[in-house]
Amino acid sequence: MDSSFTRIKGGVGAPQGFHTSAVSCGIKNPASDRLDLALIHSTVPCSSAGTFTTNRVKAAPVRVSQSHLRKGDLRAIIANSGNANACTGVQGITDANAMCDGVAKPLGLKRSEIGVCSTGVIGLPMPMVRVEPKYGELVAGLGPKNGSDVAAAIITSDTRAKEVAISFDLGEHRVRIGGCVKGAGMISPSMATMLCFITTDANVPSECLRKAVLECVEESFNRITIDGDMSTNDTVLVLANGASGMPALRRNSGLCKQFRAGLHFVMLELAKAVVRDGERVTKFVTVKVEGARTYLDAKKVAEAVCKSALVKSSWNGGDPNWGRIIHAVGYSRARIREELVDISIGGKAACIGGLQADTPMDDLREAVAAPEFEIVISLNQGDAGYVMYSSDLSPEYIDFNRSEYAYWKQARKDGLV
Repeated sequence: MDSSFTRIKGGVGAPQGFHTSAVSCGIKNPASDRLDLALIHSTVPCSSAGTFTTNRVKAAPVRVSQSHLRKGDLRAIIANSGNANACTGVQGITDANAMCDGVAKPLGLKRSEIGVCSTGVIGLPMPMVRVEPKYGELVAGLGPKNGSDVAAAIITSDTRAKEVAISFDLGEHRVRIGGCVKGAGMISPSMATMLCFITTDANVPSECLRKAVLECVEESFNRITIDGDMSTNDTVLVLANGASGMPALRRNSGLCKQFRAGLHFVMLELAKAVVRDGERVTKFVTVKVEGARTYLDAKKVAEAVCKSALVKSSWNGGDPNWGRIIHAVGYSRARIREELVDISIGGKAACIGGLQADTPMDDLREAVAAPEFEIVISLNQGDAGYVMYSSDLSPEYIDFNRSEYAYWKQARKDGLV
C-alpha cells in the first residue's frame, strides 16, 4: 500500500457529505430480513462519472443510469440485490424509473439526479409491491455511518461484503475516497462485471473525474476474470462532492494525478477482493505478461490464459501444467514465437524457450498449492506488458451454478410470472 494512503473505516460512507442507508425488502425471499435495498446520497451537489457493461443485453437500470448521466450529474444512487431487473422490457424501465422517483422527491432531487442499479436473478419483473413501501424508511435512515450497510445490501452470491476507504493529503486538504463492490460470479473483464459505488469528498470537476474513472477502471476491474461471463448489469458509479473544502482540481495537474492514484488504489483493492471472493474459488492468481511486441498482444495473451477452463482447472487441482498455459498463449491471436516463450510459476521456471525447464516438479507443485501465486509469461519480443487477476475453476463452482431458479417459485406466488 502507498504510504501516503491511510486506510479508514466507513466504506462508501466515509467521505464527508455523504449519507447512506439500507433496509430489508425481502426482494428475493419475503421471509428474509437481510438488507437488500440501499441508498447513497450527497448532501451537496456532486460531479459524477460511470462505466457500464458492454454486453448488448443491458438491464433496465443500466439504460436508465446511462441516460441520467448523459443529462448531468448524479446526487444519489439507489440499488437493490435479489433481482437484476434485466430482460424485463418496458416494465423494467418503468420500475427502474419508479425506484428513482421513490427517493428523488423526499430528497428534493430530480429523477435524473438519481442513479439506479440492480443485481440478482435475470428475467423476472421487480417485485415493486415489496420495494415501494420501503422508500420512506430508506430515506429516513440516511446517516454518515451506514456505509457498511450498503456493502452488505448489494451482495448476492458473495460470501462477504467488500469495501475500502482511504484518506490522504491532496494539497493542503485531507480528502477521503470510499467504495464498495459486489461480485462473485459472471465476472469477465469488459468494463467490470459487478456493481461498484465510490464516493469522495475531493473537489473533482466532471471532466477530470470522467477521465480518471475510465483510466482506473481499465487498470482494475477490466483486469479481473473468474468465469469468463459478462453480466447484463455491470456498473461503476463515482460521486465527488468537494465537501473537504479544497479548491477544484485542474485537469492534468499534479494534484489531479495524485487523486487518480488514490482512486486507482481503491478500485484495484476492490477488484482483487471480487476475485478472492469468487464463487467457490480456492486460488487467487496474478498473471503477468512481459516482453510483448504491443500492449494489445500482451492483453490477448493474459486474457486467453486467465479465461482458459483447462488452465483454471489445473490451478484448482494444484497441477503446474505449463503446457496448458503455453497452448492458451498460442491461440490468443497475439504475435508470439514458441521458441522464445518463458513461463515461471511462483517465481520458479516452468518453461524456457518453449521447452520444459529443469525445475523439479515438486517445487512447481508447491508453488501452485499456495492459495495465491503469480505466473509470469515472458514473450521476449518487445517491451509491452499486461497484468490480470484470475482464479481457479472448481467442481463446487459447477454445483453452485447448476440451479438458481428457486426464486421463480416465489415469483409465481407474487403473480410476476
